[in-house]
Amino acid sequence: MPVFSLDPAQKSWCDELRVVAVNQLRPLAGKGEPGRINRPLVAALGELGLLDRMLGAGALDLCLLRESLAHGCTEAETALALQGLGSYPVVQAGSEEQRARWLPEVAAGRAVAAFALSEPGAGSDAAALALGAVPEKGADNGADGPGWLLTGEKRWISNAPEADFYTVFARTTPGAGARGVTAFLVPADRPGLTGSPIEMLSPHPIGALAFDSVRVSTADVLGEVDQGFRVAMNTLNLFRPSVGAFAVGMAGAALEATLTHTAARTAFGGPLKDLQSVAHQVAEMATRTEAARLLVYAAAEAYDRGAPDVPRRSAMAKLFATETAQYVVDAAVQLHGARALQRGHLLEHLYREVRAPRIYEGATEVQRTIIAKELYG
Repeated sequence: MPVFSLDPAQKSWCDELRVVAVNQLRPLAGKGEPGRINRPLVAALGELGLLDRMLGAGALDLCLLRESLAHGCTEAETALALQGLGSYPVVQAGSEEQRARWLPEVAAGRAVAAFALSEPGAGSDAAALALGAVPEKGADNGADGPGWLLTGEKRWISNAPEADFYTVFARTTPGAGARGVTAFLVPADRPGLTGSPIEMLSPHPIGALAFDSVRVSTADVLGEVDQGFRVAMNTLNLFRPSVGAFAVGMAGAALEATLTHTAARTAFGGPLKDLQSVAHQVAEMATRTEAARLLVYAAAEAYDRGAPDVPRRSAMAKLFATETAQYVVDAAVQLHGARALQRGHLLEHLYREVRAPRIYEGATEVQRTIIAKELYG
């Protein structure tokens, strides 16, 4: 399939998703409490089959899901994406027992997942994480074999402290950098694990997790010991283009609102769209949005066919799409004027939502570093 076009079935599916987002999911989102997991919204995503589809989706399917939902309901998009981010390490590296225990619950919207990578001193520099996994001492290590004790802190974790389980990345080999990290599946009720919310500009919870000798065993390992960094990067390579898709969805919604507004709003004797300065601004917004969409689709298609340049393409898509969305939403606010900043206006909502994607899952500056490294490599 050419990366620059969608077939009729894909277009129809995306159109249906936009309608579902507006008519069924947005009302549920409106009843949610800021900074808390909206479990009725997550359950609705499960009932609609969207979480199950997300778990089995390729990169392009995931991007279409996220872009379409973001166009109509950013809260639903984010709830779906966080379920995917937290559970994809289980999809790609989990044991049969781990998958059987957790994935059906995630797909049904009954269990909420979280991806616990960032730390106070290791945000974008994931290889520098310090959460320690110290081998247990003593001959009797429990019925599930020898284990580790996790001690340290995670911070800026979406869905914390309210998630039902966490995919946690901890250092099992000190001084080994990225090669000494192991991924663990840690249920939220594990003794010694506590969390606290962080008040942020975000509709979903973001928090800190404290690990006080939290026991994990070989049954909790996702993949192989000391190979957790690969699990994290495989997850991020899939989800970075889809962060771009989320951004494109927001940019598209802002662009449509601007087209409607500038065609109807009169000033200086005619509609705003007849002012060349306005028309050129809207043309620039549309061009950048389409360019971002094409970069996202190209990265997703490259991921799905196993291309060797996925890290570069994913970084480019995430970088360009999130920066473009910031530009488009800001320009839309400017063309709407004061009304766009009224509480409850679509653009007021998007203006708050659009900032964070330039930071999470690798900040813009990190994406540029990745791109440069791939180019020179």
